[in-house]
Amino acid sequence: MRGEAVGESIGYRMRGESRVGPRTQVEVVTEGVLTRRIHRDPTLDGVGAVIFDEFHERSLDSDLGLALTLRTQALLRDDLRVVVMSATLDGEAVARLLGDAPIITSEGRVFPVETRYADAKSSLSLEGAVASAIVDAARRDAGDILVFLPGAREIRRVERLLIDRALDDAAILPLYGAMPYDAQDRAIQADPQGRRKIVLSTSIAETSLTIEGVRIVIDAGLSRIPRFSPRTGMTRLDTVRVSRASADQRRGRAGRVSAGVCYRLWPEHENSHLLANTPAEIASADLAPLVLDLAAAGVADPLELQWLDVPSPAAFARAVELLRELDAIDERGMITAHGKELSALPVHPRLAHMLKLAQVAGATAVACDLAALISERDVFRGTGAPIDADIALRLDALRRIDRSPPSLPAGAELDHETLRRVRSEADRLRRQMGVSAREGSSTSEAASLAGSLLALAYPDRVAQRRIGNRARFLLRNGRGAELTGGQTLSTSPYIVAAELDDQRPESRIFLAAATTLDEIRETFAAQIVTEDAVEFDSDTDGVVARKRERLGAIILRETTVMNPDPALVQAALTGEVRRRGLAGLPWSDAARRLRERLAFVGQHEPGWPSVTDDALGATLDEWLSPALSGITKWRDVERIDLFAALSTLLDWRQRRALDELAPTYIEVPSGAHLPVDYSDPASPALAARIQELFGMTESPRLMRGTVTVTMHLLSPARRPVQVTQDLARFWQSSYFDVRKDLRGRYPKHAWPEDPTTAVAKRR
Repeated sequence: MRGEAVGESIGYRMRGESRVGPRTQVEVVTEGVLTRRIHRDPTLDGVGAVIFDEFHERSLDSDLGLALTLRTQALLRDDLRVVVMSATLDGEAVARLLGDAPIITSEGRVFPVETRYADAKSSLSLEGAVASAIVDAARRDAGDILVFLPGAREIRRVERLLIDRALDDAAILPLYGAMPYDAQDRAIQADPQGRRKIVLSTSIAETSLTIEGVRIVIDAGLSRIPRFSPRTGMTRLDTVRVSRASADQRRGRAGRVSAGVCYRLWPEHENSHLLANTPAEIASADLAPLVLDLAAAGVADPLELQWLDVPSPAAFARAVELLRELDAIDERGMITAHGKELSALPVHPRLAHMLKLAQVAGATAVACDLAALISERDVFRGTGAPIDADIALRLDALRRIDRSPPSLPAGAELDHETLRRVRSEADRLRRQMGVSAREGSSTSEAASLAGSLLALAYPDRVAQRRIGNRARFLLRNGRGAELTGGQTLSTSPYIVAAELDDQRPESRIFLAAATTLDEIRETFAAQIVTEDAVEFDSDTDGVVARKRERLGAIILRETTVMNPDPALVQAALTGEVRRRGLAGLPWSDAARRLRERLAFVGQHEPGWPSVTDDALGATLDEWLSPALSGITKWRDVERIDLFAALSTLLDWRQRRALDELAPTYIEVPSGAHLPVDYSDPASPALAARIQELFGMTESPRLMRGTVTVTMHLLSPARRPVQVTQDLARFWQSSYFDVRKDLRGRYPKHAWPEDPTTAVAKRR
């Protein structure tokens, strides 16, 4: 517009490239460049204003850049101007964040856009429905077509479908961020042959790019976003519905040059189900780079800064934990000398840590190749079956880029565009690390180094193969993972997983390298723990003792220990009792009755031990462990005397008082000692034949006369006749009906007129 070369009054800076000069007045920079500049110069000396454009995209870097810029403005530069620009952002919220800044609105020129919705959900696949909509729109409407799809995979599938439908009069052009710039330019600019363009794009075309000639938009209504799980430390790509703001942005692309039409591939009533705005990346991203950038700026607590959305405490804590493991920050959250070196490298802190340690080990070239491979999308594209996860195959492809073609794993094809981009990134990292672009080990040597190097970047994802036929692995962090199908690494005893999906109980591994036990010992020597483990073994149904070398959840070496500490054996047995539950113990009648008596007394008088399942489970070490002395097998646990074990809960006064408060037996007039049933602690009971109670004028009482025993009165055949707590009233009333009913059936038994003075009979 100014008739100048780039780098004169207008210039730019981005990772690995800059075009600025002494006359430059406006610099267009990425947010990462801005953050690093604030690290070097917190005053932003020489800068009069910082303008954040397309802020509604709410990338992690833009949120961080704004927070650091506002900090500079508040503490050092009250003259610094800050401008936030966006087409769809909630301006009121941003204005408040900027100290009630004024809002300037420009409506711009927008041509009318007709919106057409799908009548109902299509039975076709996503790609099939999109391809059909493109064919219909091309027949009905004039102009170039812009199609929004969630990702490159869907773009390639739709492209193949359109080619099969022989749209010869149109130029079918993919558009996504990972494409080379010249390919992106072909999609953006008018077709040199004057053909109609059909641009198949990700959300990159929502706002950042203006595509000439578009009058038709077809929106599949989906986008793909990264989501980080603080629980697992893994990031996965999720396909989600677009927000209403994004859908409106996409629709507006059809009205830039003239009146247009937007096809939305969902019913109109589903608009109400869409989120108003796309969630900010800070709400679901891996915060390790942000935490390192904050530490480099001297910020340990994110609440020291002003945010539109405050970082999640759980994700922030997980990032802090990782950076401490990488020795990038100290216990106070402040950056270390090593952390400053990591912050200077334009890669994730995990990969920066790998690069710096590889430099010490003389393996920098291989580490640069690995960092470039991991930072980009996979250089292999799938054709159906899962692609082999071995990163050594990618190293081979990278090293053969200028020579013979690599051998591809089954079900894969080479993505040449991504491979060239990886090579460029690897060369750039090599230059930054002081390594020649052609320097490095052979392909086989590089493959042998991959595992030990990746372990530096992903110490939490070192994994050990589980026993069994399937390629299942246990990660150091305790999570499970799996290689699906027969793969190169399926039989490896140890691997390092660089990329997993976190979508199953056992995550699927997409990228990994083999490593060895010796490499693990060398890399993590200071973190390997040697311990004596005494635990219950279900295979032997007893306690076993082993000496273990352990790295997190992974057992590296294990040997049997003879004569383990008796206290540890008892602890292992009580732990197994907790797992099985108290019902698994050998409850004799005497032990069961003692527990019932204690429950009864405890309900009526304070100070007695609780014998509920929860209470006994919590005090196993107190009352059960002594009874387990000398025992190692469960079969011997099943022979212990629980009556004696429970009795240890009582002091000597309680033992003496128990028989008085809750006697095991009560003597009745016949001279028999009958057991008291305490199974219901609220109502202890005594069952007796009526003839044995002649002469007893009232019901017996317990707890020093405060609790009446419930009498279960039985016939001579010991069948229930009456239940009462008032024996005197029974003799005076109900007894005569019972006598009348039973003496005919039991004539040999006594049925006196006055049972209170009659002699009780045992037989």
